[in-house]
Amino acid sequence: MKRIIDAYHRLLTWLMVATVAILIVPVTLQIISRYTELIPSWIWTEELSRFLFIWMVMLGAMIGIREGSHFEVDVWPDLGRKATALLRIVSNVCVLIFALVFVWWGIEFVRFGWDQLSELAELPMPWIFLAWPLAGVTWVLFLGESFLENWRILRS
Repeated sequence: MKRIIDAYHRLLTWLMVATVAILIVPVTLQIISRYTELIPSWIWTEELSRFLFIWMVMLGAMIGIREGSHFEVDVWPDLGRKATALLRIVSNVCVLIFALVFVWWGIEFVRFGWDQLSELAELPMPWIFLAWPLAGVTWVLFLGESFLENWRILRS
């Protein structure tokens, strides 16, 4: 199972890299068209860059949960191994609540946009809205992995 989760994490990382790389194109076109007359001002580039930005943020949040760099604030002194593991479990339970909200309302969000197309590029909106429930499910998966690791520390 660990190998599958590692492979999924690598896939998310590569999707994040691809999203950022692709995002450069419409944003560059917007900048060039805004300040020069070299190319026409395309409106669809704004919409595409907004959708790519949404996916970039959600992918970054998913990766951040796995790497332990998202939703974490270091305000406690060095507590020792078991106390830190217990604190991470409590923190992960709080994040799990948000993950379940993202899953529940994300599914509703996808249902809401099921028959909608974006205004300019006419992209199916469920592909954009899918980022929220996918983030929630991924957070649950990664939080489960973290919970098991911290539980093993507490039990040892």
